[in-house]
Amino acid sequence: MELKINGKTHQIDVEPGMPLLWVLRDELNMTGTKYGCGVSSCGACTVMINGVATRTCTLPAISVEGKEITTIEGVGSSMNLSAVQRAWIEHQVPQCGYCQSGMIVAAEALLDEIADPTDEDIDNKITNICRCGTYNRIKAAIHTAARMRQEANELLGAL
Repeated sequence: MELKINGKTHQIDVEPGMPLLWVLRDELNMTGTKYGCGVSSCGACTVMINGVATRTCTLPAISVEGKEITTIEGVGSSMNLSAVQRAWIEHQVPQCGYCQSGMIVAAEALLDEIADPTDEDIDNKITNICRCGTYNRIKAAIHTAARMRQEANELLGAL
């Protein structure tokens, strides 16, 4: 099977029913995407599939062949953080940090879809679970990231 992950094509030889989460973690050593609940409820395993936040712990890898997959490893870099990652740091969102890779990916997908989300948009789209309860900081960080993205787009438009 061929999977396109973070802009690179990977040839994978696994059972067709193997969940994408385990392909990422065990076969490709992309351990940023986490296992949480195993029933697609908590969101720790969230990646983007063709730009849509998708839970991967129960998603057969074969079902995403030919689609663009973006994991947390494909969001920004240590030298070039995304607006969401910068806002996460500014608002000190993580406590334990376990759910944060899925949360950040979900926030990226939200802001790609809705440039300036309302609190209601965030509540409806970000359904990931944070056991530490940092939801107020998450919401504030998403609003900050939206402003950062808008400011960057305005600067690019002025060039």
